Amino acid sequence: MLEDLKKEYQKLQNIYGDKSLDSIYFGGQEINPDICFVFMNPTGKNIASSKSWQGPKSPWIGTKNIWDLFYLTELLDKDIYEEIKSKKSSEWTIPFANKVYDNIKKHNIYITNLAKCTQIDARPLKDSIYKEYLSLFEKEIEIINPKVIILFGNQVSSIFLNKKIMVSTSRKVEYTKIINNKKYKCYSVYYPVGNGRFNIDKSIEDIKYIRRQKHD
Repeated sequence: MLEDLKKEYQKLQNIYGDKSLDSIYFGGQEINPDICFVFMNPTGKNIASSKSWQGPKSPWIGTKNIWDLFYLTELLDKDIYEEIKSKKSSEWTIPFANKVYDNIKKHNIYITNLAKCTQIDARPLKDSIYKEYLSLFEKEIEIINPKVIILFGNQVSSIFLNKKIMVSTSRKVEYTKIINNKKYKCYSVYYPVGNGRFNIDKSIEDIKYIRRQKHD
């Protein structure tokens, strides 16, 4: 199931990603999570992308800033958050990475990227590359069956929903994505890291709003 997708994602890494790095996949609650968070694509700042890393190949391992979002939306425990903020990237161990994602699982959320091709840096990807991942990603969504999907940024939102989306005019708007005749509730939220860091307060506000809605 999900493990089979990893093999396919790694094949695409060899085409679209940096060949010195491994693909980064997903992590968290893999069965009916309350929220599936969908980011853009991973970079080499994630230490799990190293071919020598034998632990989970999950998003944001060895980074700091994104965990502010999860802590401030009450989706990460304070003790774990403080430990993350105290560590240098090189100080993340496999047991600690598992500890972080156990906490993500405890909060019944799932973290993934639309494109799994790891790049050396945060260079933008063309729409065409994201589209190469779309059919596999839709299978991923079918397998985990989330109650709601939160899409970060205009590009990811537009490609996944197959319509032009501007987060600035779409905040708190519920969209529907149909995969194999099943409807999934989706929201578009500002990308909260890198150049989008100045929008993190809006991201937090919108995620708190989404969490207050009933998603059966």
